[in-house]
Formats: sequence, C-alpha cells, structure tokens
Amino acid sequence: MKDEIVAGTVTISGHGGDELEAYLAKPTDETPRGGVVVIHHLPGYDAATKEMVRRFAVEGYNALCPNLYTREAPGADPDDAAATVRAAGGVPDDRLVGDVSGAADYLRALENANGRVGVIGHCSGGRHAFLAACSLELDAAVDCYGAFVVNDPPEAMRRMKPLLGLAPQLSCPLLGIFGADDQFPSPDEVAVLAAELEKHGKEHEFHTYADAGHAFFAVDRPSYRPEAAKDGWERILDFYARTLTA
Repeated sequence: MKDEIVAGTVTISGHGGDELEAYLAKPTDETPRGGVVVIHHLPGYDAATKEMVRRFAVEGYNALCPNLYTREAPGADPDDAAATVRAAGGVPDDRLVGDVSGAADYLRALENANGRVGVIGHCSGGRHAFLAACSLELDAAVDCYGAFVVNDPPEAMRRMKPLLGLAPQLSCPLLGIFGADDQFPSPDEVAVLAAELEKHGKEHEFHTYADAGHAFFAVDRPSYRPEAAKDGWERILDFYARTLTA
C-alpha cells in the first residue's frame, strides 16, 4: 500500500474524440504501475466512486474514472446527471466502449505505467466492464453484480441489450462478484454466464456470497454486507496483483 497519492480531475479523449471529464488518482513514486479504469455505476460519477478510485491508488495502481455523463450533463450534480441519462435510456454501448478505450489509453500513456490495464464496475458498471473486456484488448476485468448481461433489461433502459453473445470475444481474465439474494443478476443468470464462458474456454473466477443482495459493497446503503464486501475487496486486489503486475 502507498500512502502518498495524487488525485484530481483531468480531461481525456473519449468516444469519437469527445473531451470527457475524468477523475485520476495515482501513487506519487515512479515505480511502474498497472492501471485500473473504474466504470461508475448508474447513480453516476459520485463521491463513492471517486473514493474507490483513490483506494486503488493507495493499493498501488493508477486509477481513472471517466464521467460517462459528461455530454448529457456537464458539471451537473451526480443525481441530476444520472436522472438525465436514465431518462434517455442509458449510455449507448458503442459510446461506452469508446470512452473506456480512451481512459485505458490515458492510463497507458502515464510516465509510471507498466502497460497493463484492467477495468472494474458495479451494477451497470459491471455490465459495462464485461462489455469493455469483450470489445477491447485489456488485461483484466472485474464484474461486480453487473445486470443485464444475460437477460433483457426493462424498457426504461432500452439502450442496453444482453451481452451473452459477446462471450467468445472476452479478451482477458474475468473476476465476477455476486450476491446470492440478488435478482439483477440472479444466481440463475450468473450460472448461464459461467457456462457460456466455460464453453468458450474463457478464464473466469466467480464468487457468490450468501445473504448478500445487490449493491452489497455500498457502505452507505442498507444493502451493505461488511463480511462479503471485505472478502470481495480481498479477491479483487489479489486478482489485480496477478493480472496487472508486470
């Protein structure tokens, strides 16, 4: 762990060359580091997500979270920005891939980068992490209870489509963290995804926690499950230590 980090807002180039706001945190030393693209959840580019970015930096990674809602609501409060994007049906998949690609390029260009980049996301961000790992050349991906990878989303999220058909294109090892009491995704959906990855010989490691539902990592919600979250964090950090260390 590294106590000395630097963190703040930067501008990156996203899908179609669009300029995006992003939050960067990184250790201050010059030791070569792996990079982590943190894909924010549907509630947006919020304080909890930025705290996660800083934690990855403390753990020894360069971490970057692009604000996926920059175009619709530049400078807006996270709740207002999320409401605007939700009303539009969510973030388009092709745009998400372009934005994550831009974030990965930014991390690879840092002076202390070792060339390896992973992604992580929770909820909609988990779905997006899987989408990015099937669409880009990455070194690791973490899907924390990503919904609508297997099943159809509700009409309100009409821009999202199931992603199961992309499984043959998975470019890197995948860590999946799920709750046994979750319905988005349900344990049955997780089993379908695991079977599809197994069929195509894709490296994956799934963990499902009893007595945990959706958003069990969220310390500020009733859904928080400390023991599951602690173990999940340990597995994430062990996974990145194996995949992002040159």
